[in-house]
Amino acid sequence: MPDTHPSAAADASPGVAATPVLDGLRILDFTRVLSGPLATALLADLGAEVIKVESPEGDDYRAIGPMRNGHSALFTLMNRNKKSLVLDLKQPDAVALVQELAAQVDVVVENFRPGVARRLGIDYDTLAKPNPRLICVSVSGFGQTGPLAQRPAYDIVLQAMSGLMEATGDPDGPPTLIGEAVSDVVTGLFASWATLAALLQRERTGRGQFVDVAMFDSTLAFAATSVARFLFTRKPARRVGNRHPLSAPFGLFKARDGHFALAVLNDKLFERLATLMDDAGLASDDRFTSDERRCTNEAALRERIERWSGARTVAEVVAVVEGAGVPVAPIWNIEQALHSPQALARRILQPVDDPALPGLELPTQPVRFGGAAPNRHERAPRLGEHSDAVLTALLGCNAARIAMLRASGALGSDPDIPHAADTKEST
Repeated sequence: MPDTHPSAAADASPGVAATPVLDGLRILDFTRVLSGPLATALLADLGAEVIKVESPEGDDYRAIGPMRNGHSALFTLMNRNKKSLVLDLKQPDAVALVQELAAQVDVVVENFRPGVARRLGIDYDTLAKPNPRLICVSVSGFGQTGPLAQRPAYDIVLQAMSGLMEATGDPDGPPTLIGEAVSDVVTGLFASWATLAALLQRERTGRGQFVDVAMFDSTLAFAATSVARFLFTRKPARRVGNRHPLSAPFGLFKARDGHFALAVLNDKLFERLATLMDDAGLASDDRFTSDERRCTNEAALRERIERWSGARTVAEVVAVVEGAGVPVAPIWNIEQALHSPQALARRILQPVDDPALPGLELPTQPVRFGGAAPNRHERAPRLGEHSDAVLTALLGCNAARIAMLRASGALGSDPDIPHAADTKEST
């Protein structure tokens, strides 16, 4: 669906052809659940043609709630702008189709457990023989090598094993799961970044390559402050609750009617804070004259700040502190964030036409490009919706061959899968 927002074309510079950033890029996507599908969704947002290959049962996320009108929220978000091709990879004819399709695409992305793609006959070495420019991006829990390579992994497992969980929570409480699937999300980001980096190198060398993306590696890369602290002190991160582990005052503080976030990272900002609090001795107190000392004496500093802020509402605190140029914020929930004037101005959510989900809005990748057409905004595909069209367009399959493939079971046998002849919906 084209973006009809009045400033939709503002991202493209005057005189520059308004084409999507990744127009012409074709991706065969075998990923399921979250990290892999997010990676390919980000690329599809930018105009890449992403052909999602699903089993006859479909991606697990099609059945994961919350549901609306029989459609999964998570599947809808993670598979926006894609086409769905159903293939039963247990059937030799389906494997042969993948090998044919790989010669017609730029990138294959998969998140099979290491070794599965080879057993199926759709590994990089096999697929790249007729197409040496092919890039294959493999997303897995622990990567293709190492003693844990065969271990299954979900976001909670990676949070537990990367140090994130041990570093999160109250000092006297248990390790705490972060309130978002951060390992999945950051791995998806690295996988999309890796795809583009490999494409850039292909432009220079003329050859594709195999790219190994591990959730474990990606999550450790995400844990920047914990890694930095350990490398310099040889001490693991400790749980510090709602405050920064290395700076102060930097965290959540109490007001009369709730909490607010405060971020003071240098002496100049701390002096401004002391001035607006009308606490002349605060900045000169020997316990607080450097960031390191403030961090060491955080409890005493917190007591001084909350003595002041506790007599004021969050709104009053934010107004005063922000007015002095000190970074501060109220605590918003996701509804407040998505419906904020800033999110509306940045068009974080876009309307998407889906007859099954009236009024649907979906997010898009967040980077704004000055020389390209706006991001694509289309719904997630129905299971197998594009099977016939993809095989016809990429492989030249006629109706007779498609019928034979369907009869062999290569395209699945689910009578509910909409085929080209019996569906009126298209993307």
